[in-house]
Amino acid sequence: MSQKKVHHIAISGNIGAGKTSLAELLGEHYGWHIQYEDVEDNPYLADFYADMSRWSFNLQIYFLHSRYRQVLETRKSKVTTIQDRTIYEDAKIFAPNLRDMGVMNMRDFNNYEALFSTMVSQVKPPDILIYLRASIEKLVSQIAKRGRAYEDGIRIDYLKRLNNYYNDWIDSYDLGPLLIIDVDNVDFVSNKEDFGEIVNKINAELYGLF
Repeated sequence: MSQKKVHHIAISGNIGAGKTSLAELLGEHYGWHIQYEDVEDNPYLADFYADMSRWSFNLQIYFLHSRYRQVLETRKSKVTTIQDRTIYEDAKIFAPNLRDMGVMNMRDFNNYEALFSTMVSQVKPPDILIYLRASIEKLVSQIAKRGRAYEDGIRIDYLKRLNNYYNDWIDSYDLGPLLIIDVDNVDFVSNKEDFGEIVNKINAELYGLF
């Protein structure tokens, strides 16, 4: 059985959904290179959670550039890469949410959207997108478990709004193959059978069933 050529796999999902954990497990299983979201070295993230109105535009531009660079590197590379979050989520979920919350003004939002449109015209979408769907309760539990100090200020209503945006985006996603995993009902980190089910779904895509 021949494998379809897949060069770029991406994992999407709300804050705390388990994207990094799954990326690491799949990277190890398949021998894929992992591209992490630029969180630990992000110079704006802690300031953003403390004062969203002041730092929303700065943060979104930083993430947009970081993911644009990652996609360019992936396409130039000869190895298969799994990416922790996509460039599309910045523009389709996070920036509109900040606009609607009133913490990113329309001038900055329009500037951001114009930059995103230019960037995204130069890149291709992932060959497979994996979406981790999670309830607010699951997200809050996961965020608390990993204990990042700057995430202590994340509000429940912020996560709820992001979840709504994610669901709308996934419902209309048409850029390529999509796998949806309900993380409320699986524990792919601790349960080998749950992880095996995810691998089986990915194998179905890899081996020519789309």
